[in-house]
Amino acid sequence: MCDLCVMTTVKERMLSRRDFFKTSAAVGAAATLGGMAVAPAAMAAGHGGVVDMTHVYDEDFPTYFGAPGITREQPFNFAEHGFNLLQLSVNEHTGTHIDAPLHFSADGQSVDELTVGQLVVSLCVVDIAAKAAKAAEDADAQVTPDDLAAWIAANGDIPDGACVAMHSGWASKVNGDGYRNVGADEAMHFPGFHVEAAQMLIENTGAAAMAVDTLSLDHGPSADFATHYAWLPSGRYGIENLAGLNQVPAAGATLVVGAPTHRGGTGGPARIFAMV
Repeated sequence: MCDLCVMTTVKERMLSRRDFFKTSAAVGAAATLGGMAVAPAAMAAGHGGVVDMTHVYDEDFPTYFGAPGITREQPFNFAEHGFNLLQLSVNEHTGTHIDAPLHFSADGQSVDELTVGQLVVSLCVVDIAAKAAKAAEDADAQVTPDDLAAWIAANGDIPDGACVAMHSGWASKVNGDGYRNVGADEAMHFPGFHVEAAQMLIENTGAAAMAVDTLSLDHGPSADFATHYAWLPSGRYGIENLAGLNQVPAAGATLVVGAPTHRGGTGGPARIFAMV
């Protein structure tokens, strides 16, 4: 069959299915309210909804080094070729993304080596938004061992394999310069995990992941990446630029981390959602 005949056949099938997809989309939209969707019948008992924890990113999304984290070209478009296709160049640490252990170690797990068991985890949300708001002048609030102890006192032990996430409220700044928040000292200023909190999690819990709603596990002005160097070489992974933490409970949600699987990767953009 000639190439033109194949393309014509494909386009006809696509057009004949258009009404079907419109109907399906309408049904899906009706089941969604904001970032939370009605749970499918097959969802495990105990979860009643899904919260998207992922920022949409493009060339304007803030990055740690300031340069665009993605570039794209479109070598094929529907009008000329009958299909759309983008050619992407993406920095691994762009948008809502994973830091694999390899990111800050010589021989740690690469992102493709993370197991499914490491990526479906209990979510523990440590809320320091009030503390971050009080620190508005320098914005360098950090999760400390005292914050972790307070969470444990209120919610019980941190489950083995859990992801411990910092909710600082910083996600609301993502579309402006305040997200990177470069000060007069030319350093960035935003919240993160204090290295002593990371060490407490390593030594006293079975937590497998750490997440932040900012650009870095370390707070903005960090010059030594102490938290990265404590956490990632221990075989645990990180998540940065997490969204939606204001929509999930302090305890009880399950986080599903859609990690990329490019071989040897130090991390990568991920679609992440919470079942609540």
